Amino acid sequence: MSNTRESQKEQEQQSKRALAPLLTTLRQRLPESCVITDEAKRLAYGTDASFYRLIPQVIVQADDLGDILFIIKTCSDFAFPFTFRAAGTSLSGQAVTDSVLITLTDNWRHHDILNNGEQIRLQPGVIGADANRYLAPFQRKIGPDPASINSCKIGGIAANNASGMCCGTAQNTYRTVEAMKIVFQDGTLLDTENPDSIDAFKTSHAHLINGIQQLCTDVSNNPELKTRIAHKYRLKNTTGYALNALIDFSDPIDVLTHLMVGSEGTLGFIADITYNTVIEHPNKASALMVFEDIESASRAVTALSQCPVSSVEMMDGRALRSVADKAGMPDFMPLLNLEHCALLIESRASDENTLKTQCEHIVDVLTAYSIPYQVAFTSDAHTVGTLWGIRKGMFPAVGAVREAGTTVIIEDVAFPVEHLANGIRELQTLFDDFEYHEAIIFGHALEGNLHFVFTQGFDEQREITRYGNFMDAVAQLVAVKYQGSLKAEHGTGRNMAPYVELEWGSDAYGLMKRIKALFDPHGLLNPGVIINDDPNAHITHLKPMPKADDLIDRCIECGFCEAVCPSRTLSLSPRQRIVLYRELQRLENTPNADEAKKAELKKTFDYLGVDTCAATGLCAERCPVGINTGDLIKQIRTEKYQSYQPIARWTAKHFSTVTSLTKISLKTNQVLQNTLGEKALDRTVNGLRNLTNKRTPEWHAAFPSPNAYRLKASPERRQKKVVYFPSCASRSMGNEVGSEEERSLTEVTVSLLERAGYQVVLPKQVNNLCCGMPYDSKGMKDISKDKRYRLEAALWQASELGKWPILMDTSPCKKLTLEGLTFPLDVFEPSEFIMQYLFDDLDITQIDDTVMLHITCSTRRMGLAENFEKVAKRCAKHVVVPEHIECCGFAGDKGFFTPELNASATAPLKEQIPDGCTTGFSNSRTCEIGLTRHSGIPYRSILYLLDAATTGVTSISRKKQKEREALEQDV
Repeated sequence: MSNTRESQKEQEQQSKRALAPLLTTLRQRLPESCVITDEAKRLAYGTDASFYRLIPQVIVQADDLGDILFIIKTCSDFAFPFTFRAAGTSLSGQAVTDSVLITLTDNWRHHDILNNGEQIRLQPGVIGADANRYLAPFQRKIGPDPASINSCKIGGIAANNASGMCCGTAQNTYRTVEAMKIVFQDGTLLDTENPDSIDAFKTSHAHLINGIQQLCTDVSNNPELKTRIAHKYRLKNTTGYALNALIDFSDPIDVLTHLMVGSEGTLGFIADITYNTVIEHPNKASALMVFEDIESASRAVTALSQCPVSSVEMMDGRALRSVADKAGMPDFMPLLNLEHCALLIESRASDENTLKTQCEHIVDVLTAYSIPYQVAFTSDAHTVGTLWGIRKGMFPAVGAVREAGTTVIIEDVAFPVEHLANGIRELQTLFDDFEYHEAIIFGHALEGNLHFVFTQGFDEQREITRYGNFMDAVAQLVAVKYQGSLKAEHGTGRNMAPYVELEWGSDAYGLMKRIKALFDPHGLLNPGVIINDDPNAHITHLKPMPKADDLIDRCIECGFCEAVCPSRTLSLSPRQRIVLYRELQRLENTPNADEAKKAELKKTFDYLGVDTCAATGLCAERCPVGINTGDLIKQIRTEKYQSYQPIARWTAKHFSTVTSLTKISLKTNQVLQNTLGEKALDRTVNGLRNLTNKRTPEWHAAFPSPNAYRLKASPERRQKKVVYFPSCASRSMGNEVGSEEERSLTEVTVSLLERAGYQVVLPKQVNNLCCGMPYDSKGMKDISKDKRYRLEAALWQASELGKWPILMDTSPCKKLTLEGLTFPLDVFEPSEFIMQYLFDDLDITQIDDTVMLHITCSTRRMGLAENFEKVAKRCAKHVVVPEHIECCGFAGDKGFFTPELNASATAPLKEQIPDGCTTGFSNSRTCEIGLTRHSGIPYRSILYLLDAATTGVTSISRKKQKEREALEQDV
């Protein structure tokens, strides 16, 4: 063991010595933070959604095109292989490396709408769903529609030629690309929209241009090969390079552009891409038809291919059974047997009458088939959501029941439609032969594109052998027997690289090798992907999935969670937290593990994984198997904060005292800020923070003043009552020192309620009540539950046993209260209460202002985001919801003690505030502190906006009015 460790250390030292000159050169231009060599970060950031594990020697983050040109040129000069990574949601191992991994900062999210939405230019860091959101006002969208569109990025969509449920082969990137900016392995930039750039490239890279022309000539002179290529692309096909470019185009720039599509970073870097967009029809209807067997369903698919359908999703009997017991499923689901096969059909049209006619035609066509069960065509949003929930729930259904330590594999093949039924039957036979009894099949039936999902462990050699033999059999069935595609839309990667020649034949594979050599003569671009001479590449470098904790063992590391995580650019995303936690647990359970390495990883995880996690649970909303990584972090915090339990129990018992002390502290701050000035206070308070190793709060100018309003119940008895529970933050905190708005949230809320004709009722001993959030976020669940139960009892009494509605002025309080509610109480956060009650009781006139709106993570998780936005738009003519801020990262008191989390999460905010916009609104007092600080404008509760819309007086005009009154008194 000792000799092995010494050998490993020697290899590491040799690797570091080879890497040193590259790192020195990279750091001459790039910030230290963008050249990552820390071992834990390399493991975490180097992980993608595939079941392969390669740890990069260095991760380099590029902030702009200049960085990319420099990084690629530097890697080429030092002969270091490099791999590009966008979102890391690809499944075939095309975004992992043990050399240089190049990732992109959030600065790669720019877009340009062209020709009234008929085209869109996108940088590779744009999330696919965001691109469609930009195009929505034009009733357009990009053609590709992968299932991961809410998380995957344009760079990966283009580089993998991803498609999806609706786009087929007609609307994928290959068919809809208009132009690209491409960076080649030598650092040369080509803009295919720019004639000068094209001319310069043809001169500087004549060898590449001539080579492409020769490839086209060779294919043209080989009729059998040309016919085979055309035949292969009748189907969805992403196996190998896009050889159809050699027969579809004659201009070498067009050929080059289309070869880049689906090249998986092995030919160059796509710096931006211009898409020809497609129509997004506003009217849609869906139906679920269950057939007696696979054969009749497959025949129906052939008939449907001649109908006005946008999507036909097939699900075999095993797939239907996997979700039959889920909530909300059609009543007949438990009655289905394994022979049944379902088609989920969607039709789209520009108007309702056309849609109705289309659906009637589809139904007429299907009358020739026996359909024992069905959900007829409907446009009802809830029913449609349920139907598509069946299809989307199948992958996580398998993932949720797998054994700990195994992974979920989703393979992606295409059969000629005429052989679809036979292909499915024989795949099912292979499942039985290789004992994948949990395997299910579903897919995009119009293209014969099937996904099959199964679970697999790689911790024993016999399991690896089983998987390898199974894939050999699948390859023979799909590629040889039925001349189908081994990869229809997920990309070749490492997963199918050993089978490319089997599918295409030696002559076509020879073309691919020539393409690779032309673009990448030194083999530096993502080596081992697509072209790989190792017949065992698909069963090498397999990712370990050690059992770590029941809360996260189901994680498949897909990365869908990352887009909504507030800490993803500061420290770790949920996926990356799980990766490091799994590694920690592996080391804990490994005899004679390196203790120094384990201690270092634990220390790193303590900050990156635990301290900087907002634990808001937004990740669970995106996770296909419903994992809330925040729950794991809270569990870890339980142990971490164990020594603070006595103090926490005292504060819980004497909560009103804590609230009073908080007000005194805020008053002290207010006095000092007014007397010493902001600079002096900054030096003093934050100097103390540095001396205490950041154990005291960070001071800033947006610090709140104390809430001086004396909260009282309404003195008059009225017919309408409401129980008002102000959060502890609202009771303690006013607005920022020097604010133009002098009224606290509690004062505004009581005023609004009374003007609406309500008698305001306060729970008894309100100052001693709390929803438990301050304790819950630190993993002190027992204390949190106790506070929550006491609050519920007080609300039950105040509401006269649930008779009256309860308004909580802060959304996180409502969410946590609801999670443990045992009594039938009607609890509302502000936007809900406004919508259900106050709109009817107050006269509202939209203010003619542009306002910012921050939708809190708790609002999103309660499904109230749309409601919240509606309230704002009823009160103000122009409402801006900034993009890329799903959570502000203030996270209770983290905004005070870990302020870098809040700063990172709100980094995109300030640049999105329009000129002339002076106010933002939200529904969480602590969130508003951080938003005020990082936006440069004050953020208030949505209740202030309602107040302005019902009085016609904004905070600024109110202050000016007071100033005029004061001046008149002086005169």
